[in-house]
Amino acid sequence: MLFLITGVSSGLGRAFAQRALDAGHTVIGTARWADDMAAFEALAPGRAHARQLDVTDDDAVFSVVGEIEAQVGPIDVLIANAGYGHEGVFEESPLAELRAQFAVNVFGVAATVQAVLPFMRKRRTGHVFAVSSMGGLMTVPGLAYYCGSKYAVEGILETVAKEVANFGVHVTIIEPGSFRTDWAGRSMVRTQRSIQDYDTLFEPIRAARQAASGNQLGNPAKAAEAVMKVLEAGKPPVHLVLGSDALRLVTAGRSAVDKDLHEWEELSRSTDFPDGHQISST
Repeated sequence: MLFLITGVSSGLGRAFAQRALDAGHTVIGTARWADDMAAFEALAPGRAHARQLDVTDDDAVFSVVGEIEAQVGPIDVLIANAGYGHEGVFEESPLAELRAQFAVNVFGVAATVQAVLPFMRKRRTGHVFAVSSMGGLMTVPGLAYYCGSKYAVEGILETVAKEVANFGVHVTIIEPGSFRTDWAGRSMVRTQRSIQDYDTLFEPIRAARQAASGNQLGNPAKAAEAVMKVLEAGKPPVHLVLGSDALRLVTAGRSAVDKDLHEWEELSRSTDFPDGHQISST
């Protein structure tokens, strides 16, 4: 099979690519820098092919996908992985950093998926993976911009999964917990602290995250193995939570939503017109 994986220079993207290469597949991996491209191609000469790409450049994304389809072969699997973290209390964080976060984590993913889908739809086969986060299904203080971007990915891709289900195209959103990557290191932008009122809440969280960097529970190689198992499944999931920490925190987060739904159910129902029509479920 032919894989297209964005952001293969390190972390989960590199692990996904390495596992696919080890299984004998061909991988087109994108990176932003020439050195990273050369290092990637050295993993498996002849089967690891690098493309220089900034996923925030829509035209470049569509051009690269078109070139791969025309010159290399049909893309069987997309893993839209490129992204980064932003850490900062919401009130302290400039809106420009929110726009930058969404440009990569949301619009970069959307452009890549939109570029690949026409080919998969016409062939009536293919599997789209997008790397979200446990922060796309629950929240942590100090990650408002990051969680917001991942919630957006969840909403977009969950909808896409329903839209393409009849075309033989599968969509799986990957929601990793804390994995031993550079996410909390070089792959994170940190807003400078400025409001003392948030010190008690946020400083312990920031310190704990920095202390844990490099010692996280999750093993990227095992995440890649899990993705390969999903790829082989007859009925793959739309949501794939990876890591026991993610499973625990997502379960708690969604239980809190369920609690609000239950406790405020009567008020929720009170806003209906008595003679209104129910919206049909799909």
